[in-house]
Amino acid sequence: MTETPVIQVEDLRKHYGTVRAVDGISFMVTRNATCALLGGNGAGKTTTIAMLLGLLLPTSGQIRILGEEMPRYQQRMLPRMNFSSPYVDLPQRLTVAENLTVYARLYGVRRVRERLTTLGQELDIAAFFQRPYGSLSAGQKTRVVLAKALLNEPEVLLLDEPTASLDPDTADRMRSILTDYQRRSGATLLLASHNMSEVERLCDQVIMLRNGSIVATGAPHELIHRYGRKDMEEVFLDIARGIQSGEVVE
Repeated sequence: MTETPVIQVEDLRKHYGTVRAVDGISFMVTRNATCALLGGNGAGKTTTIAMLLGLLLPTSGQIRILGEEMPRYQQRMLPRMNFSSPYVDLPQRLTVAENLTVYARLYGVRRVRERLTTLGQELDIAAFFQRPYGSLSAGQKTRVVLAKALLNEPEVLLLDEPTASLDPDTADRMRSILTDYQRRSGATLLLASHNMSEVERLCDQVIMLRNGSIVATGAPHELIHRYGRKDMEEVFLDIARGIQSGEVVE
């Protein structure tokens, strides 16, 4: 029996005049899976994530999250989802604790202080809870944004470069936190990343985009084998440069 997909995308398109940012992509991600959305700059990754969140309206196509149509049922779905990106800032003048408290209330989190204490310890951010968010380093901001994404213990977590600006040790700890969270919660993760070792470690499924279209899919080890390469870094370079090997696996 086929498992019902948590994320289901069918013939999704986003056009800006003659520019086809996303051009008819279809894919699905099941419960408790981690899927990487990969591609060079301008491939359509961030546009796709924005449409999944309901921040951008598709030109055409269908998105279903946890069985519900997006963006039609966005308001009732967003409490079950969350998003992390180092390129989307939180209010600069609010302290870290104030920012997280505001977002916790928006997401309807119960026992907010207890939840912040837990995340402060797990992500090692408690020491700067009382500092303005705008005063933090890039790496500290990345950890706070990840804490914001985990506040409501989402069933679907969308991650855009989740370990950007982090040193290797901190990035490794953040990946362990995400893995542990998924193991406990059964959450579905979809991430865009340029860190191919991160993809190999975290992901069961890879979707490769180029010029808004899917050009290859499969598990990391399948793509490495298909392209005859030693790791996902080499596979990424081949696909980004338009070097094809084998047929697209749907």
